[in-house]
Amino acid sequence: MAGIRVKPEIKRHMKDVAQVLSIDEKLLEDANKTAESDELFCPGLLVSGQPECPIETLNGLSQYIRQCKSVLSSDQWVKEEKVYGAQLLYEEIEKIIDVFPFVTCRKIGSSVLGKPLYELRIGADTAERNVHVNASFHANEWITTSVAIKWCKEYCAALCENKTVFGHSAIDIFSRTSLSFVPLVNPDGVDLVLYGCADLSEKNEFLNGLNEHRPDFREWKANINGVDLNKHFPSNWEIEQRRKPKAPSYRDFPGTAPLTEPEAQAMHRLITEQPPDRLIALHTQGEEIYWGYEGCEPEQSSEVIREFEAISGNRYQGVKTIDSHAGFRDWFIQQYGKEGYTVELGKGKNPLPFHQFSDIYQATEGILWRALVF
Repeated sequence: MAGIRVKPEIKRHMKDVAQVLSIDEKLLEDANKTAESDELFCPGLLVSGQPECPIETLNGLSQYIRQCKSVLSSDQWVKEEKVYGAQLLYEEIEKIIDVFPFVTCRKIGSSVLGKPLYELRIGADTAERNVHVNASFHANEWITTSVAIKWCKEYCAALCENKTVFGHSAIDIFSRTSLSFVPLVNPDGVDLVLYGCADLSEKNEFLNGLNEHRPDFREWKANINGVDLNKHFPSNWEIEQRRKPKAPSYRDFPGTAPLTEPEAQAMHRLITEQPPDRLIALHTQGEEIYWGYEGCEPEQSSEVIREFEAISGNRYQGVKTIDSHAGFRDWFIQQYGKEGYTVELGKGKNPLPFHQFSDIYQATEGILWRALVF
């Protein structure tokens, strides 16, 4: 994270600094919680190089930031549409926390192959509500990560500009709601779908066998052990065990028991440590939103789902009950009796072609914004 070298005296006048930066004062203070006394983090600025001497005055700061690139909602990087394997995502996360230092990042676990699972957090420490969003539980649904990352960057840019989006102030959302965001739950599986198993020579025979020797891994949903991570939670898991594959497979195998896989363990631990008030799981496809489970869902879910439908232009339709169990959302609703929604992005056959991205995003972004509002 690149901060600007300043005299500590400047940071005693954060209100004036915020005016120089044209940014909300509380957002600026939040971004500087971990900064050293002679370091100033400036949200929305790409800092390249450092002044020869620490900046001593507000006028000097104003002159310096004119040399820095400002990242706005219209910026090409913010609005880009990109496919993310694990390594590209990790590089993107580094840039996000560099440009938007009010975003925090922590490792919550690792995949079977040791790839990190990261949680991003956005929101004031005093926020009263907590929302969790995740993407790419299923490997061939990798487009959900692309949607979630673009929306995350647009949210951050809107905060820096103090914008109102879909009728809601971004700063007000930041003040009231803390967002927990895991953009890639299944990095091994996503990389397998996108890049194949050439780099996994010791697992080639195993993976090709589970994949039924198809020419590619496009239809792979599971993690690298052949376990469907979204049929792997302790909410009537036994039902899925009886009717789904009995051995590792490219899809639908619920495992030999719930929560044996490290990716599922990490997500389970994340939620149990701090249960959110609302949970959004991004999947594909069908343009439906599943919102009930076994009658455990709260009454307000039926009201929120109508707003989700409306804000999508009625492209997405709520479905209360489906014949499916042991999912992450299922377990969350059953365990906590709180709002949980599985949003099935787009239509077609997985993996959805990336040329659908713009249309999917346009229909979905309002749901993600509304999910942060209580």
